[in-house]
Order: sequence, then structure tokens, then C-alpha cells
Amino acid sequence: MPRQQQPAARPVRRRSYDQFDATARALDSVGDRWTLLIVRELLGGPRRYTDLHADLPGVSTDVLASRLKDMEQTGLALRRKLPPPSAASVYELTARGHGLLPVLAALAEWGAPALAERRPTDAVRAHWFALPLLGALAGLTREGVLEVRLEEGEFHLRFGEGAGGALTAAEAVAAVYGYGPADRPDARIVLDAEACLELARGGATLAEAVKDGRVEVLGEGPLAAELRGA
Repeated sequence: MPRQQQPAARPVRRRSYDQFDATARALDSVGDRWTLLIVRELLGGPRRYTDLHADLPGVSTDVLASRLKDMEQTGLALRRKLPPPSAASVYELTARGHGLLPVLAALAEWGAPALAERRPTDAVRAHWFALPLLGALAGLTREGVLEVRLEEGEFHLRFGEGAGGALTAAEAVAAVYGYGPADRPDARIVLDAEACLELARGGATLAEAVKDGRVEVLGEGPLAAELRGA
């Protein structure tokens, strides 16, 4: 009996707002649930799939794989293999993906007032405080690596060289923050989550928090001196 030919599979069409508008086009790429949070995780550098899944509690493996595939197709991220001896595959942002840093920083600033109270079901990771903290660090003019220590863990921010004058948060951070301690940070700050959120909400300036002892600055270089207000 002749084998019945199966109809050709139709290409899957991504959902679109079908509007000739820049905002709608942007949301076509990043408006799906979890996409911007994946971008947040990849701002810290290349990550393995298992690491992404561990730091995105609540996302299913199917949804994470689907979002990463969509991000590859839209040019936000790419997947590559690490050189030997590691055989792991990692995901990393493209230049277009890194361009979402100021978008996420603005969202974090807008959302900071909603963090008045941590709910019992809320997960937390230290590096999630990086984006809310950026606003408090806007205006720093010194370049270098700043290590941020909280009870929940550590992360670091890389500040780029300014073209004269104070930098905005988006300009100052060289489109990347990292997880864990830096090998040779130029300065360190030690604070708790409450102080970090107060800075993010604008309840205190960094200089005020340092003066009151809520933020401890460690280090002797130019970046540490600027953080102390010297």
C-alpha cells in the first residue's frame, strides 16, 4: 500500500502586534513572559542553560528553551561552545541584546517602590540588586571594577572610562555586570538588601548612606575615594 504523504509543516509564525510602530516592534521581540528576565541574567556574561534555569526560579525548561531559541532568531542572543577543556555550550547577548541595559535599568528604577516588602514566596539572588543599584551610582566618573557584597552574595559592576564629566548609569556600566567576587576589584562596598533598596528608591544618596554607616566602602584607589565622597 503506497505510503501516504504527510503535508509539509507550516512555519511557525511568531506572535506580532502587526503595528508599524517602534514600541510594538520592540514588544514583538521582548514582550513575551521571561524574555527580559533572561536578558537580565545574560547581562552578567555568558551563562550555561543550567545556570540560567537555576537563577530563574519558576520558569519551566520548555519555556526557557523556547525563549532562548526566540532570542537567537531575533538577534538578541547567540549560543556558542566554550573552548577546550570545557565542552559546555553557553548563551550570551549580542550587541543588540546588550542595548537593552538602559531599558532594564529604567524598569528597575520604576519598579523599585514596589519592593517595600518581601513576600514569603519571593526568591532572591544577590545580582538582582545590580540594576536597582545603578541609579544610586549614576554620576561616578572613575573607571574600574566595583564589588558589591550583600548577605545574599556578591556581584561586581564594571565602570567604563568617561569622556569627561559625570557618567549616567547606562554610560558608566560597560554593558555588563558579573556574578560572584571580582578577581581584583578597584573598590568594594558592603551593605544589606534594605540599604540597597533604599538607595534604589531614592530614599538616601550613596554619600548619605556611607556617612551614616549603612554602606561600607573598602579600597584605597580613586574609585573608592569617589565612593567615599573624597
